[in-house]
Amino acid sequence: MSTETLMKYDSPAEAFEEALPIGNGRIGAMIYGTALNEAIVLNEDSVWSGGLRHRINPDAKEGFAEVRRLLSEGKAAEAEEAAMSKMQGVTPNMRRYMPLGELDIVLEADGKAREYSRSLDIGSAVADATFSVNGVVYTKEYFVSAPDEVLVVRIHASEPASVNLSCGIGGRDDCYDDNRPCAHNMILFNGGTGSRDGIFFAACLGASAKNGEIKTVGSRICVKNADEVMLVLSVRTSFYSQMYEESAQVDAEMALQCDYDELYYRHVNDYKELFDRVELTLNDNSGEDLTLLSTLERIDRIKGDELDNTDCRRLINDNKLIELYFNFGRYLMISCSRAGTQPANLQGIWNDLMSPPNGSRYALDLNTEMSYWLAESCNLSECHLPLFDLLERVCGNGRVTAKEMYGINKGFVCHSHTDIWGDSAPQGENTTSSIWPMGGAWLAIHVFEHYEYTLDKEFLAEKYHILKEAAEFFTEYLTEDSKGRLVTGPSVSPENTYIDGNGVQASICMGPAMDSQILTVLFCCVIKAAHILGKDAAFAEKLAGMLQKLPQPQVGKYGQIMEWSENYDETDIGHTRISQLFALYPAGLISPLRTPKLADAARATLVRRIIHGGGHTGYSSAWMTNMWARLFDGRMVYESLMRLLSHYTNPNMTECKPALQLEANFGGTAAIAEALMQSCGGEINLLPALPDEWNNGHVCGLRAKGGFTADIYWTANKLTRAEISSELGGELRLRANCAVSVSCDGEPVDLRTEEGLVIFATQQGKTYTIKA
Repeated sequence: MSTETLMKYDSPAEAFEEALPIGNGRIGAMIYGTALNEAIVLNEDSVWSGGLRHRINPDAKEGFAEVRRLLSEGKAAEAEEAAMSKMQGVTPNMRRYMPLGELDIVLEADGKAREYSRSLDIGSAVADATFSVNGVVYTKEYFVSAPDEVLVVRIHASEPASVNLSCGIGGRDDCYDDNRPCAHNMILFNGGTGSRDGIFFAACLGASAKNGEIKTVGSRICVKNADEVMLVLSVRTSFYSQMYEESAQVDAEMALQCDYDELYYRHVNDYKELFDRVELTLNDNSGEDLTLLSTLERIDRIKGDELDNTDCRRLINDNKLIELYFNFGRYLMISCSRAGTQPANLQGIWNDLMSPPNGSRYALDLNTEMSYWLAESCNLSECHLPLFDLLERVCGNGRVTAKEMYGINKGFVCHSHTDIWGDSAPQGENTTSSIWPMGGAWLAIHVFEHYEYTLDKEFLAEKYHILKEAAEFFTEYLTEDSKGRLVTGPSVSPENTYIDGNGVQASICMGPAMDSQILTVLFCCVIKAAHILGKDAAFAEKLAGMLQKLPQPQVGKYGQIMEWSENYDETDIGHTRISQLFALYPAGLISPLRTPKLADAARATLVRRIIHGGGHTGYSSAWMTNMWARLFDGRMVYESLMRLLSHYTNPNMTECKPALQLEANFGGTAAIAEALMQSCGGEINLLPALPDEWNNGHVCGLRAKGGFTADIYWTANKLTRAEISSELGGELRLRANCAVSVSCDGEPVDLRTEEGLVIFATQQGKTYTIKA
């Protein structure tokens, strides 16, 4: 399938940001590939620091009214102080994600490792490391199997009886209970994560060997004189089942009854069924033999150096690295978000710290949603499902938060973060993000997005209550401002601050632009869903009336889209967030085709941010790339992607931050797909933001709303052909950006044209050929 699927390195990882992530959605491991004394960081997606906390401030309802009053009186500083004392959670922090521990493997070899290499084949989801010691070549292979629910490590040597090792599970400081043999070739490691309602876990490490001897010594498995050793590690937790300890042992025992090839075969076939759905091929514009370079050297190469001027750096290209980045984003999604697992948190499922930055929680003011932007368009709808399982828990807790915090007995609310339990109260003590009641509303929009791509009416019927309840809360919460508009508040424009008319710097406000944009999309989704399901006509009519009173995007004094309901200045013009452009992406409320003046203002907003230093994080750069794609600007798509790769990407291709995070990977992957095909505004747009540098190529398997799948081919930056399959039939509205013919099974298709669109009826299961 895709040509660029190999990440390769010529030395072991020295830091977490250099290690290679593998996972099956639930179990994660970071592979350093150290030759003789290796420590593999282990994670399981439900190992969090404790049970659900009830954190709602008992003074919240009083504080809610007080803060609204103070804001209406223009007292922003006083309102902020009251909000943080009376509305913030009485325990500021919800639970955090934690590592399971470490699998350490001590390989006994008399000498120094030489001729070292390691790689991650993201086409098969298998990592390896190869080296020689005194003429004996050792190879280690690693994968985490979804079918067999185990981490598998195979170590073999080029000479017989050359594998001697010991291995065990450690780490977690002192946060475990027992670590001892449970069979002649197995160790059981168990414990809990704290609090009376905490999460308990059990990990089982087992080994098999070809020839040689296996035995346990203390808490370790020892192997002598083997030709080959296979280690398997399973883990289960009480979050999923009270039989977690027995289940962990059964998983390991079952895996040990299989040989490596059998486990490998099942793993690769299961993984490739998802990964091989999409293929991207771009012309090679590097001007070098890339096979001679490691992945780290390729990342460093596109940075240029201090002697390169801007024009020179623009000549350093690597389309194949962009291919690799696109494939790696899809790999990460498959590896950390599978049906039946937890959704990807800030670090996916790969975390080495007991107290990671931001708790590795679900950040709902951008990061979590960005992590799932690729799921539908990149043909991984199943990987989207864990988000909806979490959303059910958020909805349940959010009903309590709505009542106890705001005195609202309808619907649910969630703020800027949540955890594995679906905690919905304000998180942390940051005035720029905590009191933001839109997290549940933004998440709920994903329900309808999944439906739009799949047209799965049963799914929509099952999850409709989430959409409805998210909207119901705001029918009671919204208030009229002095201009008669329905606005939210107290709220914030996430992580940004403004300067009010009195020169006061503040974050808490009424009616930030992003809130109104989210509610515009949410209300429209509920209205459409109610119509599709044939229910709640009166409620849909009520929302339609409220929609008319929601503030719409406004152009400010700098020609920009205003971020707040008033034309305030921001304290940081180059802020990383561009929340006021939610309307451009992901919402699609702003479009160069339908709202050209607002699109111009959106462009001005992006330019203003960039010239003042904006886009200076991975996630910000990735979000901007999607926005440039929506503005049909291939030039800026390419420049933003190159900036993302060169400045904000770790050696292992994850997002470069103080701690490993992944939302930039997911957002950047979505942006590449968005440049090649868009399906918003009721139409499919082919090659809407194709960079000049991608002059020849094809992409196969991208998904569009309406149940369509597209293969797109282009030459010299022009569409040559597309094959669009219709899963469920229905009308197709196509913007090909050139004159095209349409046929099906070799016969021409009746079509009509309308304002640059080619429109024709499709039949279920048929494929349509579009030729330029």
